[in-house]
Amino acid sequence: MDKDVFKALDILADILQNSKFDERRLRVKQKKTITKGDLEKYIQTHYTAPRMVIAASGAVKHEEVVEQVKKLFTKLSSDPTTGSQLVVNEPAAFTGSEVRIINDDVPLAQFAVAFEGASWTDPDSIALMVMQAMLGSWSKNVGDGKHMGSDLAQKVAINEIAESMMAFNTNYKDTGLFGVYAVAKPDCLDDLAYAIMYEITKLAHRVSEADVIRARNQLKSSLMLHIDGTSPVAEDIGRQRLTYGRRIPFAELFARIDAIDPSTVKRVANRFIYDRDIAIAAMGPIQGLPDYNWFRRRTYWNRY
Repeated sequence: MDKDVFKALDILADILQNSKFDERRLRVKQKKTITKGDLEKYIQTHYTAPRMVIAASGAVKHEEVVEQVKKLFTKLSSDPTTGSQLVVNEPAAFTGSEVRIINDDVPLAQFAVAFEGASWTDPDSIALMVMQAMLGSWSKNVGDGKHMGSDLAQKVAINEIAESMMAFNTNYKDTGLFGVYAVAKPDCLDDLAYAIMYEITKLAHRVSEADVIRARNQLKSSLMLHIDGTSPVAEDIGRQRLTYGRRIPFAELFARIDAIDPSTVKRVANRFIYDRDIAIAAMGPIQGLPDYNWFRRRTYWNRY
């Protein structure tokens, strides 16, 4: 409630600056030897004032919140090291690789196939968002039917080769992950893997105007639905301030989305997908999942 804003800020400030990190509780909740000192060092390195945003929305008064924050958040480290500098010191390196954990005691297999994607500020990050919408998602339990806009969702639904699937596009400071996650019965894995890789690689070769328009509209609708409420608005403000240094107006964001056309999708797919290394993570009854080289060979089409 609006009357509790200052109390909530006080609690947040206390959590961030005065957490006890009780050794006994640390031992109960994790097996590896993470100590109180490790956590305190991590917080001193990463939870610094220059790298932090305090965002609020709804029944708040900007000037009053700013004044309260000045009084409460006084113990944070003022280490000027930026996120970009930390990335330079420990850069992320995407490597073609896989992790497979076989477990025949569970009924369903889960796996994800990912390509290296774009950072938040990469000019092609918007195109990858549209491409994610083009691949789409589907779940047997949601009742979306068998005639979704996404070709991949249609194949999965009509042929009943998965319990669910979801394209994902995750952005980080210096890199990203783009791919598909799926859950399926063991005897469907080969057909499902083929459908996923075919539709992903198709983005580099054959893209229709209608599919791009549908994906653009779906993406814009999803972005608007995401900020339905004060909590997601505050989250959106904080995330954009940290990643872009400003909050991008929806008019600007939508204009950038509308600028994505079939040629853009094919260019970006050739940059991130065509003949690129992949990472695979799989667990469950996965003996029927094709091997790594099978997936890697399907990142390109031999066309003569």
